[in-house]
Parts: sequence; structure tokens; C-alpha cells
Amino acid sequence: MNLVGAINNALYIALDTDPTAILLGEDVGFGGVFRAAVDLQEKFGKSRVFNTPLCEQGIAGFAVGLASEGSTAIAEIQFADYIFPAFDQIVNEAAKYRFRSGGQFDCGKLTIRTPYGAVGHGGLYHSQSPEAYFTHTPGLRVIVPRSPYQAKGLLLSSIRCPDPVIFFEPKALYRAAKEMVPVNDFEISLYHADVVMEGSDITVIGYGAQLGVLEKACKKAREEVRR
Repeated sequence: MNLVGAINNALYIALDTDPTAILLGEDVGFGGVFRAAVDLQEKFGKSRVFNTPLCEQGIAGFAVGLASEGSTAIAEIQFADYIFPAFDQIVNEAAKYRFRSGGQFDCGKLTIRTPYGAVGHGGLYHSQSPEAYFTHTPGLRVIVPRSPYQAKGLLLSSIRCPDPVIFFEPKALYRAAKEMVPVNDFEISLYHADVVMEGSDITVIGYGAQLGVLEKACKKAREEVRR
């Protein structure tokens, strides 16, 4: 299964196991520009998988409202580069909803998915990696998978997490990364780092698409040290 297929499979399971789950975003009713939502509207209907206007602030605001009223809201921002019009809704509404009400209300059933990063020909408006802006915001979880297996397990955990999550998908790996992924329902903990390689001298930390590069660099460094 490739990474975009793993995302699609996770979305199918989320919608199938949770009758309150709703998927919304630009073109998701048609399967999305990267086909991550393909066939989902046909399976679950137009009331649960639907297109939105081209308005990222509106997508985020609508999703915050859905989540605050008890629905499981899965919103797609078509490219991470266009998440900035939704910045206020995400950092001042979604992230602070629970705290400003003293715990009386929350929108923890909110997940915002968005593809990030460069693919070599996207230009300045389709190649950005804005995840660092959101990691400085208390009340948000920022999740970035590195492989198809991780993408499926982490997305299902994010959708079921009691906190608002922004799920950044490395679009360079959508079809480039392939591995065995269980078709059944499973989750990966959001609370623990994944140790890819163990050593004794240095610690290398990364996330998302860069993990593949870092792993190769670490293996090369280990080989050169042993010479």
C-alpha cells in the first residue's frame, strides 16, 4: 500500500466505525486532487463526505463548529500553503476552545489534514512546510507521518484523539513510499517517538519525509566510522 492509499484506507475506517464522522474540503467529494478521498462519497453519501467553497477560513471554522457540537470533523486543506487564511480559526478558536470555557466545551474531535512539502515542481504556493508555526500553539497536536504504515495508524489515532490535531501529509511520499500495511483497524500512539535506529554517540531527530534521508545519512556515517 502506498501512502495516499493508506490515508484513504484510514479515512474509510474512520467513517465506517464512527457514524458522527464527517469529511469535508475542497474537491473531497470527487476524491480530492491527490485521490486520498476516492470513492468515499459514493460509500458514505453526500451528507458525510462533501465539497466546500474555496475558503480555508470557512473550512476550518465550519469544522470547529462541527466538532464542538459532537461530530468527528475531518477537514482537508488542499495544500498546506493555503492554511494561512485559516490560521486564526485554528490557533485562536480550535486550540483555545477548551481552555477559554474552563473545560466546559471543546472541539477535540477535530482533525485537519493537509499535504505539505515540495515535490520538485510545485512552485512557491504548492511546496511549503508550515508545520513549525503550529507547534508553538498550546492546545494543538501536530502529527507528521513518515511512511504508509505510520500514516494509517497515526491518522486513525489523530481522528480519535480528544484534542484538535493538524495532520501534515508528506505529499512527496504519497506514491513514492510503499510498504505492507494491515487493512484492519489499528492505531499508533501519539505520545511516543519512534526509534528508527539505535546507537550510542549521537541523537538525530526528524519527522515526515526527511526521516528517509536521515536514516540513509546515519547508515552512511556508521559505515564510514567502522572503516
